[in-house]
Amino acid sequence: MSDERSIEDVLARYVRATDRRDGAAQAALFTDDSTTQIYTRTGPAAWEPVGDPLLGPAAVRYAVDTFMSPHPPLGSSHHVTANHLVDTTGDTAHISAQFVVFEVRGAERPATGWPAGTLGAQGTVRPVESGYYETDLRRVDGAWKIFRHEVRMDLPMALPGA
Repeated sequence: MSDERSIEDVLARYVRATDRRDGAAQAALFTDDSTTQIYTRTGPAAWEPVGDPLLGPAAVRYAVDTFMSPHPPLGSSHHVTANHLVDTTGDTAHISAQFVVFEVRGAERPATGWPAGTLGAQGTVRPVESGYYETDLRRVDGAWKIFRHEVRMDLPMALPGA
């Protein structure tokens, strides 16, 4: 697999771990000396930090396991990333990607079954977040790992204690 594709794979694993609320899987993608910071947009090209940075994989895992609400029954989320820009220089790389997060809520099947004429998927899918990932990676023992990760939210964000 090419370096560019391997780097995109790290981002894909990151968003899937987020959607599954799997802090251990997400933390495994980070270097021991990593820094993660969430930002909220304050102007056309300006962001300000939200909360303190997450230092290291243990902090990433704690944030996923503690601050992300579990999905309700028949609920999930889906991150979609696009327009990946990947630059590599030896054993370091940067990926910039746009993202949209969709909230998925399935409708409960009635005890008597779906009404006559009901067809297709039942429930709702709606966009709830968007922004940019600005992520620096380092090759560690042959694998790409995140060492600086910025989540640049297009919408204001509230976090516990922030």
